[in-house]
Amino acid sequence: MSGQVSPITLLEEGQEGIVYLLSGGEGFVSRLAGMGIIVGTSIKVLRNSGGQIIVLASDTRIALGKGQADKILVVKKEAEDAAEAAKDGKRLVVALAGQPNVGKTTVFNLLTGLSQHVGNWPGKTVEIKEGTYLAQDGVEMRLVDLPGTYSLSAFSEDERVAREFIIQEHPDVVVVVVNASALERSLYLLAELLLLKTPVVVGVNMFDVASAQGLHVDVEALRRSLRLPVVEMIATKNRGIRELVSEIIRVSKDRSHYNPRIPEVLSDHKDIYTRLAELVNDHVPLPYTGEWITVKLMEGDPEVTDTMKGILPAPLWKEIESLLIKHEDALRAVVGGRYDWIEEVTRAAVSRFKRGQVLMTDKIDHILTRPITGVPILLGILALVFVLTFAVGFPLQKILEREAGSLGRFVNAAIVNESWWVRGILVNGIVGGVGSVLTFIPILVIFFFAMTVLENVGYMARAAFVMDRFMHVIGLHGKSFMPLCLGFGCNVPSVLGARIIESKRARLLTIFLAPFVPCTGRLAVLTFVSAAVFGRQAFALSWILVALNIIMLGAVGIVINKFFFQHEPVPFIMELPLYHAPDAKTITAAVLTRTVAFIKKAGSVILICSIVLWIMSNIPGGTIEQSMLAWIGRLLAPIGVPIGLDWRMMVALLSSVIAKENSIATLGVLYNVGDQGLISVLSHAISHASAVSFLVILMLFIPCVPTITVMKQEMGSTRWSLASFAFMLVLSYALATVAYRLALALAV
Repeated sequence: MSGQVSPITLLEEGQEGIVYLLSGGEGFVSRLAGMGIIVGTSIKVLRNSGGQIIVLASDTRIALGKGQADKILVVKKEAEDAAEAAKDGKRLVVALAGQPNVGKTTVFNLLTGLSQHVGNWPGKTVEIKEGTYLAQDGVEMRLVDLPGTYSLSAFSEDERVAREFIIQEHPDVVVVVVNASALERSLYLLAELLLLKTPVVVGVNMFDVASAQGLHVDVEALRRSLRLPVVEMIATKNRGIRELVSEIIRVSKDRSHYNPRIPEVLSDHKDIYTRLAELVNDHVPLPYTGEWITVKLMEGDPEVTDTMKGILPAPLWKEIESLLIKHEDALRAVVGGRYDWIEEVTRAAVSRFKRGQVLMTDKIDHILTRPITGVPILLGILALVFVLTFAVGFPLQKILEREAGSLGRFVNAAIVNESWWVRGILVNGIVGGVGSVLTFIPILVIFFFAMTVLENVGYMARAAFVMDRFMHVIGLHGKSFMPLCLGFGCNVPSVLGARIIESKRARLLTIFLAPFVPCTGRLAVLTFVSAAVFGRQAFALSWILVALNIIMLGAVGIVINKFFFQHEPVPFIMELPLYHAPDAKTITAAVLTRTVAFIKKAGSVILICSIVLWIMSNIPGGTIEQSMLAWIGRLLAPIGVPIGLDWRMMVALLSSVIAKENSIATLGVLYNVGDQGLISVLSHAISHASAVSFLVILMLFIPCVPTITVMKQEMGSTRWSLASFAFMLVLSYALATVAYRLALALAV
């Protein structure tokens, strides 16, 4: 280690040092200590440009002003020390970025496997996926799958999250996954990312798709043009993944030769770019770069504009405003410069040897996207999914229920000498409640699998296109069909998925309508109860009730659009990806993730609810009829009379607000199912008319608590969220009343 002491500002990006002395007073030293910087700490410089310093200390990224960084004196580590430290292993933060449909998530799944977990970005409703990968040389990577986005503007939540992560977290490497069959378009995101100064590795994926289209990408020529590491990949076949990891590690260790070709604005606007850069140079806030701020001002980025307006002195901001007003076409200069850059870097790298060929995708789309054939095919596909769910899922569910009954009898026999309340909690509460819910797993797995396959092969975008003209009837466009379709899996991602819709009005209406789509929880309860009570007629009844939900969705949308959102244009712009063979690993990972999430819910929320419900159903008298739960149920009983529901079914309906599947667990507890099996009990305990009423109100009832929470967040309005819940409550009760009377009249 060198004995020379110097301020950390003299270290270059990627260099490391050991803190030797902290000056600046006790307050400053105490603040640094709280952030992990003390004498003897190893510290690495991530960024050192334009007076902006970002360092990594104690696994924390810290932004410092130049004045503060000058007070941190370090002993620089020599190259030998750094290399030795690398041998002991290090942790890298790697971000995966890319436009939608480029195979980014496939790469993420291959690298992280079962180590990944899903959460939310801090302060956001956008989903975050992280995972770890341990390379053979001991390097541990924390991989972050950024939202798929076409650009890094601030016009959608996905774009804001992606750019904020790169700017604020400053990952060691950003991997930009691009589509070899649409290289020019895919490189647009890279053109923006390079302005952030974070090391980039380019993964050119889907080479097999490009080859099938008559395209050839010369990776070596692209590497020379970009002056960046470029890796050829076919992620679906696990090709190029090892080479990608090697490039990530190489770039993170040695940035001395990292000198990418940066896009410029068009020549007729270089003067304004230079002048803007001069005006903002001394006022760029950490951790942004001057180039990024200048370009974003020319683009008219609202967040950057507001930030700089609040920072810059009034005379400087006034001059910037006058320049931007004078050059109203500054955005054209930025975009044009990027596409000129893309054309230059791809000129020698991309060749086309099959021109005028009609692609298989075009042939399929000729059938699937025509109104005459597209709509019947879509309805047929959805019907097939439900038929498959019933034909395969329900027999498997019966097998699981028999096993749950056997487990209940085994547990009861094993603890026969225990007190009655221990036996009751274990047999009736846990096995009878949670066991009944877990029998849904075959139904859910089949449904998750079918929807994931349709999405994976590229069909769901066509479904949105086909539904566009019909969605316009309710004031929406085809893009709203995709988040609404997600609702068949779960209403939470359906509500969150509405963020892809640019129009605030359309987004609000989509969220309002999302709970009308029957989620897997509702569908599982529908399947379970209808099969138990109606036997062979279960499929017909289920199809009618699902159709009723969709009809009500349309009717409610028409009413709201007519009276609240009149005469507002609804544009529709959406990419139609190429069809491709389903990727087994991606589908398996998606189905497994969703199924595990359901099992966790059954093992946590529903387990707790089942135990609480059993206790409430047995205190203070020891019997359900004399219990606290019966008292609550009898208070609700008058409300249930017009819709034919007894107090047990009213309590089950109320418990469905926690989770729709919870209604089955509640019925299992309240009917003392134990080892008998809920299907056999329900067939004798509930009349046909009451079952119809129960299913109608459950299918249209207010959504579960997680959906309520995200609806309030996404709507940003307590008034709209309360209106939505009140509307569903009144509508479900009214239709259940009609359904009950009709069922009695027809002697269903």
